Amino acid sequence: MLAMEARSVDSLPRGAEWQYEPKWDGFRCLLIRRGDRVRMQSKSGRDLARYFPEVVIVAKGIGETQFTLDGELVIPVGERFSFDDLLQRIHPAASRIKRLADETPAVFLAFDLLRCGANDLVTLPLTKRRPALERFAKRHFKNDQVFRLSPASRNYADAKRWLDSAGGGSDGVIAKRVDLPYQAGNRDGMQKIKRMRSADCVIGGFRYGEKRAGGRKVVGSLLLGLYDVEGRLNHVGFSSGLKSAQKAALTDKLEAIASDRSFTGNAPGGPSRWSTRRSAEWQPLKPKFVVEVSYDHFTGGRFRHGTTVLRWRPDKKPRQCTMEQLQQKSVLPATLLRKRG
Repeated sequence: MLAMEARSVDSLPRGAEWQYEPKWDGFRCLLIRRGDRVRMQSKSGRDLARYFPEVVIVAKGIGETQFTLDGELVIPVGERFSFDDLLQRIHPAASRIKRLADETPAVFLAFDLLRCGANDLVTLPLTKRRPALERFAKRHFKNDQVFRLSPASRNYADAKRWLDSAGGGSDGVIAKRVDLPYQAGNRDGMQKIKRMRSADCVIGGFRYGEKRAGGRKVVGSLLLGLYDVEGRLNHVGFSSGLKSAQKAALTDKLEAIASDRSFTGNAPGGPSRWSTRRSAEWQPLKPKFVVEVSYDHFTGGRFRHGTTVLRWRPDKKPRQCTMEQLQQKSVLPATLLRKRG
């Protein structure tokens, strides 16, 4: 079975036909139990069960032997959900997985119920599925630390509050049509709205692009840096998608401040993950220019995805571009975790 997908939109939809939920920053998962067998299917169809043995054990102990839950796998660390710890689970060594399962156990946040016993709920509208999920959670999640009911609301004000406070493991809001059956494999019944943030970063270097302009190599992407509390400039990500008409002039501007070294903390590694053909070589720059970029996730000391340059900041000194500006607080994960037991 395929998971229901979400269509990205710029703003929260409004109306009686919508239900709102926090958008969690984890692994989407269809958890399917049939007797003694538990499958944990990712969006790509991969079985995640071997990577989360603590979830499988608890799933087998639930008093219903046939059920399918749609939800998100997250790993709580303090009052946040850590995507980096989640990534550590995808490892070939069973001994490492077991150790991590003991040290940082995962939580399954359930937000839909697709089957319960002999009842197939897929064809029912969300107005029927959500109450069924809440009854299921009340029976089986009450005293459990692994399975948790993800919040939902029909109130637009709640959705706005969740969107405004996104961070720490949530990155926006999911809006679902309450009048539709489960839309397996398509985006007709669900929308996602991310909270985009901005940060001021130092341009610590650049990579040349694969395409040339007028027979010369031009900038392909900017390498971004932020200073830590010890005054080291750390590579935190990149910005691409630069306008073609501006690349030649930008290349001249950056080549004029070329240096032997720029990042004094974490430095760029190998080739960009977006292109295996792109050279791993990069040109360090004197830390002179600052740009404001938009981003969605910052975790593990890096922007999870590529950023977009919003504007140049000649009014800002490079040393003002610190990690501190990205230390955001969010009430969502912490609030949910306090509802244990």
